[in-house]
Amino acid sequence: MQRILFQWAEAHYEVVREQRGPLRSALGYAIRQKDALMRVLEDGRLVLENNRSERELRRIAVGRKGWLFVGSDQHAESAGHLFSLIASARLHGLDPEGYLRDLFRVLAHWPRDRYLELAPKYWAQTRARLDSSELAAEVGGLTIPPTAPSPEQQPPTDHAP
Repeated sequence: MQRILFQWAEAHYEVVREQRGPLRSALGYAIRQKDALMRVLEDGRLVLENNRSERELRRIAVGRKGWLFVGSDQHAESAGHLFSLIASARLHGLDPEGYLRDLFRVLAHWPRDRYLELAPKYWAQTRARLDSSELAAEVGGLTIPPTAPSPEQQPPTDHAP
């Protein structure tokens, strides 16, 4: 079936080859991209558009225009750290806004030598150990749980039936 499509495109391209216009462009594109189009036609899981990539590039382009006005090198560095936290939160399946809200709530109470527990990679385990009612409050004290034992420190579990 796919061969018929490309045979048709090649035949009609020969007719409009000397003309200018969108038909010649579309048929020429189909012929030039035959291998990639064949892969999409053969495997229905592949996506024919690149909208997701375009959106991600647009985010950078729009941001770059705004980043010109951060104020100073220190502000730019701080913005870069914040963008890295947001990207890391997304990478680990967290809602960036919720993660940052929780992080800003906890950060003032958290011991400095345990900041790594607040990283997006470990946040789900850390959040599970916190009192949810204290975390939901906008202000007030926060009970810091004891340090979680590392996997090496946990006792072995008996899997006997």
